Amino acid sequence: MSAERAEELDALARKIFSGPIAFLKSAPGLKFLPDPAVPEVAFAGRSNVGKSSLLNRLTNRTALARTSNTPGRTQELNFFDVGEPLRFRLVDMPGYGFAKAPKDMLRKWRHLVNDYLRGRPVLKRALVLVDSRHGLKEIDRDIMKMLDDAAVSYRVVLTKADKVKASELEAVESQTAEEARKRPAAHPEIIVSSSETGLGMDALRRAVLEAVL
Repeated sequence: MSAERAEELDALARKIFSGPIAFLKSAPGLKFLPDPAVPEVAFAGRSNVGKSSLLNRLTNRTALARTSNTPGRTQELNFFDVGEPLRFRLVDMPGYGFAKAPKDMLRKWRHLVNDYLRGRPVLKRALVLVDSRHGLKEIDRDIMKMLDDAAVSYRVVLTKADKVKASELEAVESQTAEEARKRPAAHPEIIVSSSETGLGMDALRRAVLEAVL
């Protein structure tokens, strides 16, 4: 991206993300999805990867998305309207992987996520959140493969970068980027972020706007 384009997107992001953003609805199944009227960007990631905290920091809110120390708290697709008039939606998806819930509930969550990602016509990009402390796990690769197979554009975002030593973070970023470059639907550049410090938020806002504009 050129410096001029980045500056243009940054200015637009400041305007949009300081404007109206509101929770729309939770969808426990596909029949509850809102009408596909505007572009959507979805946030995917393992349970407790920090999706809700990142959404709050991204949107300059403190409690737009509910946060919890209990993995698996988000059990539905949560939709947030951005802009007035409505410009696009952000989607907080149920965390995959570990969760303190019955196995049949976990299967239901996974099917919901898979069906949404595969069949939502207005989904412009998925952001796959990966904990910087652990790097890519097999369950992350499963989601990435599913996105590749469905030809859904996605970008990997490393979260909780403030929890990792600089040398370790650099190694995780390099390994993740190398793997992403081999995947057909993945953006080759990784975003490194922290909801605590605000690291990477400008790049993340640009990535969202790039996808929906």
